[in-house]
Amino acid sequence: MGFLNTIFGFKSVDYKSLSQAGAIIIDVRTSSEFASGHIKGSKNIELQQLKNHLNKIPKDKVIITCCASGMRSASAKSILLQNGFTEVHNGGGWMSLKNKL
Repeated sequence: MGFLNTIFGFKSVDYKSLSQAGAIIIDVRTSSEFASGHIKGSKNIELQQLKNHLNKIPKDKVIITCCASGMRSASAKSILLQNGFTEVHNGGGWMSLKNKL
């Protein structure tokens, strides 16, 4: 996978260090999905509601987005970057991210 990461320009992210340094984890799944399991301390803001809640997210913090598979969290990352957030990482699926923390 390291070879493919190099070819496609993907950077390895140390999610554990980011989390320990105070990164905010935003889970963009539905509230019912979030209620069935989530990363302790993460904030649930459904993807469809994200634009309405941007003022609740500090722009000076590192943001890690997550969802079920990584698709919605990728969309959330794009929305955040388009709205002035500067350090946003797509953590992908919440279960996978949880294991990296």
